[in-house]
Amino acid sequence: MSFVRTVLGDIDPADLGPTDAHAHLVIAGGKPVELEPDFLLADLERALAELAEAKGAGLRAVVDAMPCDAGRDVRLLAELSRRSGVHVVAPTGLHRARYYDDRHWSLSASEEELADLFVADIEVGIDERDYNGPLVRRAPHRAGVIKVAGSLGRLTDLERRIFAAAAAAQRRTGCPILTHCQDGTAGLEQLRVLADGGADLRHVVLSHTDKIVDRGYHRELLSTSAAVEYDQGFRWPAGAENGTVTLLRWMVEDGFGERLMLGTDAARQGYWHAYGGEPGLVFLVGPFAATLAAAGIGPAEREALLVANPARIYAFGAVAS
Repeated sequence: MSFVRTVLGDIDPADLGPTDAHAHLVIAGGKPVELEPDFLLADLERALAELAEAKGAGLRAVVDAMPCDAGRDVRLLAELSRRSGVHVVAPTGLHRARYYDDRHWSLSASEEELADLFVADIEVGIDERDYNGPLVRRAPHRAGVIKVAGSLGRLTDLERRIFAAAAAAQRRTGCPILTHCQDGTAGLEQLRVLADGGADLRHVVLSHTDKIVDRGYHRELLSTSAAVEYDQGFRWPAGAENGTVTLLRWMVEDGFGERLMLGTDAARQGYWHAYGGEPGLVFLVGPFAATLAAAGIGPAEREALLVANPARIYAFGAVAS
C-alpha cells in the first residue's frame, strides 16, 4: 500500500491535504546560520504561530527541506507537527558543501556509506544529534524525503556521489527525492545522474526551477517523468510579470499539470509573519491561490498543484528487487 512518511508516522496519501512542497520549519543552527543569521528558525512558539495562521487558511502539510547536519532538529519538527496538527515530512540527505566545514564527514564518505546513513534515517529513525558528532541516537521519527543539492550550472564530483547515494537509498526504501537546483540550473544533469543510479523519476522533485522562465527547459524537465516544485511566486518584483505564474500556465497548457507542485522555500525569519516578515507561510494557500485564480488557473488545476500531486509524488514508491 502506498503511503507518505511523516515525522509522526505513515499516513494514507489521501490524508495529506494542501501541501507546501518545499519549506523550512526548523533551522536550529550550524553552518547555515553562521553564514546567514536570518536563517535561524528555532523558536517553537513562533513556528506554531506561523503554522496556525497557515492552517487557518487551509494548509495541512509541509515538506521540510533542511537535511543532515545543516540545522535539522527532528525532535523540534515532531513537536511542531504534534502541537499544530499539520503533517510534516522530515528530510534526510545532504545540502550544498558551503553549508558544511572543510573537514566534514561527507567529503570522504563513500556512496555506500552515505546511502546507509540515509536509509537508517528513513527506516529506523533520524539521528537526534543530526549526524554532527561520533555518537548516534535514533529518534522514533523517520525521514520521508531525501534532500540533495546541486551547484550552479553543474554537479561537482562530490554532488554526483551524493546524488548516486540518494538514488541507491531510494532503490532500497522507495523514499521520494527532492533536489535543490541552484538558481534553477542543472536540472537535466541531476535527473541523468539519478536515473543512471536507478532512481524512479516519478518520485523525484526538482526545486527552484522557476528561477528560469524558459518554456523549453521546463518541457524537457517534465518530459522525463520527474516533477518540479515552483517556489519563487512571491519573489518577483512588484509590477513585473510573475514568472512562476507564467510557467504554471505554460506547463498546464503543455499537458504537464500532474507534475507541478508549489512551495515557499521560506528559510528566513524575514519571510515569516511571526518575525514581522513577509509573505508568511500562509502565502501559498492565501494570496498566491488568489493570484492563480485571477490568472485563469482553475480550481481543478489548483487542487492538483497543492493536493493531488504532492500526495502522489511524495508517496513512497516500489522498492527495487
